[in-house]
Amino acid sequence: MTDTPEQPPKKAGLLASTAVVATMTMLSRVLGLVRDVVIARMLGASAGADAFFVALKIPNFLRRLFAEGAFNQAFVPVLSEYRSNGSMAATKLLVDRVAGTLGGTLVLVTLVGVLAAPAIIWVFAPGFGDDPQKRALAVEMLRLTFPYLFFIALTAFAGGILNSWNRFAVPAFTPVLLNLSLIGCALFLAPHFAEDRMAVALAWGVLIAGVVQLLFQLPFLARLNLMPIPRMGWRDPGVRKIMKLMAPALFGASVYQLNSLVNTILASMLETGSVTWLYYTDRLIELPLGIFAVAIGTVILPSLSSKHAEASPEAFSRTLDWAIRMVLLIGLPAALALFALAEPLLSTLFQYGEFSAFDVTQTAASLRAYSAGLLAAMLIKVLAPGFYARQDTRTPVRIGVLAMLANMLLGALLVWEWRHVGLASAMALSAWLNAGLLYLGLRRSGVYQPLPGWALQWLRMLLAGVAMVAACYWLSLQTAVWNEAGVWPRVGWLSLIVVAGVAIYLSSLAVLGLRVRHLRR
Repeated sequence: MTDTPEQPPKKAGLLASTAVVATMTMLSRVLGLVRDVVIARMLGASAGADAFFVALKIPNFLRRLFAEGAFNQAFVPVLSEYRSNGSMAATKLLVDRVAGTLGGTLVLVTLVGVLAAPAIIWVFAPGFGDDPQKRALAVEMLRLTFPYLFFIALTAFAGGILNSWNRFAVPAFTPVLLNLSLIGCALFLAPHFAEDRMAVALAWGVLIAGVVQLLFQLPFLARLNLMPIPRMGWRDPGVRKIMKLMAPALFGASVYQLNSLVNTILASMLETGSVTWLYYTDRLIELPLGIFAVAIGTVILPSLSSKHAEASPEAFSRTLDWAIRMVLLIGLPAALALFALAEPLLSTLFQYGEFSAFDVTQTAASLRAYSAGLLAAMLIKVLAPGFYARQDTRTPVRIGVLAMLANMLLGALLVWEWRHVGLASAMALSAWLNAGLLYLGLRRSGVYQPLPGWALQWLRMLLAGVAMVAACYWLSLQTAVWNEAGVWPRVGWLSLIVVAGVAIYLSSLAVLGLRVRHLRR
């Protein structure tokens, strides 16, 4: 075994790599749905559920903002630059110093988060102040979930290295462990808690998952001879460059998460159940967003970074064009399906135990509003890497802050009339503003030039999408009222509708001339 990092393997096609990440992510999302079904059955839309989702959202928000958001979008391009220059010893030293600097910072942030949990809950869920029991429960659970940030941020760091070496499957599989941990704690640990404290078992599940996820990735780093030996590196040029790129990206890269957190703050001021309704709405939106858009964005960032380092502007533009086409091809039918099948989906997945038909109706309303912005949210995931790969984090900052302010303003205006549906609508509108400005920025800078054939692709997608929605909606009307049917009739009928919808969409695209070879990159 050598003492220098293994060279990356020959690159697979972007479509093949995306398929690997999407498959692993789909497994995670399916287990995530199972997890949510278990939690919904156990907690419903109770005060305990609201408290847990807030306690989970805060470290998750910080994780996406610092680890998967700003950090990886700064770290991966710099790592790719070091790797492309061929200095493998310098690459390993960069990994060591980033590990030490990041780890030390995370220890301090975690300690502050645990000690300041009451103040954090007061800031991020001010509406809980009217219910002392809910607030106390949220504080207790946040002290368990906040250390998750330490472990999962280091896991994301390890995943960034593996992705840069084209080992996409391992980081994509890692979230499965969180879902397994939560399901296990809900089924086997929660029964040992009092009924009004069962949510605390889930908080323990989050902490356990963080430890397991980090330990899972370390052997794969060792195989690449990239196991970090943490060293503090505040003065290291590579570390300082990453920090410089991170500073503006803290705002721009994860504005979607900032918008979601603003909605949680406003939702905490509404009636009990509002936070939970938006949570389950977000979970369904995250299915296509996480399985496909994040998968494509994950795969293209190292590729775009390498093409920028190699000064290949035409290849850079072609890669972006492929990513945008793929997102639209998948995102359009996904958004239409979520809008048309909101009640059947929610009823089949969550209407059990404490989660009532009323909860389904309320969640469906916000899901329809949210689905109007799904395509934009997916586009953000592939447009933003076009900036970060070129080590431009300032432009997305300006766009992200503007979109966040628009979301806050729209949310404040719409929440009082439309309640939680107004918050979902604000998210959708601000996502379109964000995506539109990112697209214009790439076009005006000249780094993205659309390839021929866009008019034909739009025609194919729209016609196939209309055929799919018409068939799905008609099939959904052929069964009994969804909230009155048993679990297996719901599952069977929904499965039939989904399979039929996918088949009609794909066959329509084929009839209209789209072939698999058109999707390869």
